[in-house]
Amino acid sequence: MNPFSLEGKTALIAGASRGIGLAIARGMRDAGANVILAARSKNKLDELAKELNGRAIELDVKDSGSIRRAAEEAGDVDILVNVAGTNVRKRFEKFLPEDYEHVLQTNLHGIVTLTQLVGARMIERGKGGKVISIGSLMTLVGMPYMSVYAITKGAIGQLTKALAAEWAEFNIQVNCIAPGFILTDLNRDMWEPEEMRQWMKGSQANDRFGTPEDVAPLAVFLAGPGADYITGQVISVDGGQSTTAKWPFHPPQAPPQA
Repeated sequence: MNPFSLEGKTALIAGASRGIGLAIARGMRDAGANVILAARSKNKLDELAKELNGRAIELDVKDSGSIRRAAEEAGDVDILVNVAGTNVRKRFEKFLPEDYEHVLQTNLHGIVTLTQLVGARMIERGKGGKVISIGSLMTLVGMPYMSVYAITKGAIGQLTKALAAEWAEFNIQVNCIAPGFILTDLNRDMWEPEEMRQWMKGSQANDRFGTPEDVAPLAVFLAGPGADYITGQVISVDGGQSTTAKWPFHPPQAPPQA
């Protein structure tokens, strides 16, 4: 058995039109999976699906009807990857109801509905499966101006643990990846100021920004047979941001030996 092979498996990637989702779709295709790309931008997905020899499905995670149609069109799925997400960065007391609903529906409610539908079909098939959700540093730590985003990503982490326990009897493994500072089109502007870049370099062991391609290999591994005994985990891909820090202190040089 090749622990990294996805041959004969079908993977549905929700939020596959760019960034982390697209990198995961490419990685799973390379590992042998039949990939189904799902997102709102159907025209772009059609082109990507041709590149990956896969299928494209329109999916709006803010629309329950769209979610149900996508789950039905996907059919039998062995691997579900929940990537779709958004963020609104502002002071908590300034959040508007429409901001709150937008982030909650995109990052949590829609993902919950999709996971219910796809998971129910996995259970019915009786062939096991893998559910992999993309969390965040906010699944593990707190940072300012990210409060509502943190609500959703914290919930994804706890949902992962609960479903891992509940669906274990059906041989379905459920895990969460918590990316750190991954440079994408969604956050590139935030990192433009030099003070932001300098802060990041001094705050973690690996002092570069991550890329979507840094996240994809872990998702591919978690989707394969080598991860059959891994479930209920929140695994960081963050250059050490959640566990390390750097400072300017250096110990004094030892005197030369006589």
